[in-house]
Amino acid sequence: MATSKQGKYEEASIRVLKGLEPVRQRPGMYTRTESPLHCIQEAIDNAADEALAGFGKRIALTLHADGSVAVEDDGRGIPFGLHPDEQRPVVEIVYTQLHAGGKFDKGAGGAYSFSGGLHGVGVSVTNALARRMEVTVFREGQVATIAFEQGDVVAPLALRKAAAGDRKQGTTVRVWPEPKYFDSIELPRHELTHLLRSKAVLMPGVTVSLTVEKAGAKDPEVQSWHYKGGLADYLMQTLAADPVVPLFEGAQYATGAEAEDVAEGEGAAWCVAFTEEGAAVRESYVNLIPTVAGGTHESGLKDGLFGAVKNFIELHALLPKGVKLMPDDVFSRASFVLSARVLDPQFQGQIKERLNSRDALRLVSNYVKPPLELWLNQHVEHGKKLAELVIRQAQARQRASQKVEKRRGSGVAVLPGKLTDCESRDLSLNELFLVEGDSAGGSAKMGRDKETQAILPLRGKVLNTWEVERDRLFANNEIHDIAVAVGVDPHGAGDAVDFGGLRYGKVCILSDADVDGAHIQVLLLTLFYRHFPQLVARGHVHVARPPLFRVDAPARGKKPAAKLYALDDGELEAILDKLRKEGCREGAWSISRFKGLGEMSAEQLWETTLNPETRRLLPVGFGGLDAAATTEALTRLMGKGEAASRRELMELNADAVEIDV
Repeated sequence: MATSKQGKYEEASIRVLKGLEPVRQRPGMYTRTESPLHCIQEAIDNAADEALAGFGKRIALTLHADGSVAVEDDGRGIPFGLHPDEQRPVVEIVYTQLHAGGKFDKGAGGAYSFSGGLHGVGVSVTNALARRMEVTVFREGQVATIAFEQGDVVAPLALRKAAAGDRKQGTTVRVWPEPKYFDSIELPRHELTHLLRSKAVLMPGVTVSLTVEKAGAKDPEVQSWHYKGGLADYLMQTLAADPVVPLFEGAQYATGAEAEDVAEGEGAAWCVAFTEEGAAVRESYVNLIPTVAGGTHESGLKDGLFGAVKNFIELHALLPKGVKLMPDDVFSRASFVLSARVLDPQFQGQIKERLNSRDALRLVSNYVKPPLELWLNQHVEHGKKLAELVIRQAQARQRASQKVEKRRGSGVAVLPGKLTDCESRDLSLNELFLVEGDSAGGSAKMGRDKETQAILPLRGKVLNTWEVERDRLFANNEIHDIAVAVGVDPHGAGDAVDFGGLRYGKVCILSDADVDGAHIQVLLLTLFYRHFPQLVARGHVHVARPPLFRVDAPARGKKPAAKLYALDDGELEAILDKLRKEGCREGAWSISRFKGLGEMSAEQLWETTLNPETRRLLPVGFGGLDAAATTEALTRLMGKGEAASRRELMELNADAVEIDV
């Protein structure tokens, strides 16, 4: 068989990326590349962390006429002495070495009890993607300067005594972003202004300013923000409509007398408004980092609001007969600003758009629910107004779901006998889980939310349908059951499809986290891509991600024994690192590797994989893929006559694959 010539694969073929080189090779893994905004935000967040720790009252950002951006604070200033282990200036290490920073040691004795910094790659990524960076530190009566180009030191650390005009402490970072790493070198002004303003809102008493220099202009454009009223002032200025009841605001942080599973200082501040009309305002933050994609802290707010309002309605017997409340009935008309403080936040990805820390849901919910419930019962008239709004939302939702029911007609195929259906008929809430194996299906049936989650267990491997004619699909029982349960017939990309019979808003593939599970995922995704493409295009298909490992951690300090879950080896190592930092001795924990979903109890499966507030659920879409190229690739992977092509593919790429055995 003829094969294309490849270079030799030997010891010298292995390349080790050092320093900041990995960032420059794959910048999209570390930051957003539409513009340098996120890179600049790393420097802003460092300044905000100083203010959050109580050491700064001013953050100033300047857009210079030469294209550079400067961030200045009056915090403690980055230490510039030699690191005891590395024997290099600390300020140099911070800007040139990934996974180096002052935010890993949490709690007593740490430089930062609460901060947005987590991964330790933040501002070093800014340096890696900058044409030039200059850092000036004012600390202990001295001024330290250092400069970098393309991430490397070009002007070593220089010290001088502070002069009469110098400020006493703080750090100034000036960055010239490298255009080749970004789609546009311009910072989106609206996003930047919103980011700076939000920092001022979340830190009452701290002044945040933006100065814009313009070439040829005599005076720069200056904006500044300083809020004393905090979240409530900000929310009232931003709302598009008047609130139905007065703003519900509050803040609570754990003290030493709190429950053992909450660290001292953890908690949240919030302000919530309920409106009948207008777009909802929803902003959330974790340790001052904006979480534009939400996360578990927002889920905790939702859970707390729902619990309090539901209890009030039940206590006063306000719920009409036949109406059932859902969390979205309360949350759909809620506008809020939420600022959570979490000791060791776990974000989804380096750009920190979504909080994944499961403990944050319980933390925020437990702090929000009691005061709102108390307030509603102290102000019953306001409580009844809010109850009316919530009940109207529930009735509108139920009417909408009944309309969908009527459109289906009476000639519906008999549902599969092994389908365990849900009670709701609301497409926006209903979910169907296609579960690998009967044993896992049993755990899923017991652990699910019976109101909105349906379970269809699949026996064995699903048929490879890539080359199966559409009129022969129903000869396979599993595919027949899937199509009938979903309520949509097989179709092509250009067909006119009747979605009137669709029974679930989400169709979720739930398979084991091992190789066999991945194979079943591929077979089901092949079925949906080939024979239900419009179901994928409309965003109905999802993949659930159950954990592969469970770590049984012993009690450590104030924290009780706990079961922690990891999706993969990377998350497992992160959990073990966290346990070591919490004082857990090496090997005191035990690690279990799930062989399959059937090994999980119903409670474990709910907590890790089924609970909408804490699970990992990946939407499946085409993402702008070229249809012809995608079809060609899938033919190569799934076609029966493509064995030789697949073998060549494996031979060429075998060294890049991590094998799960």
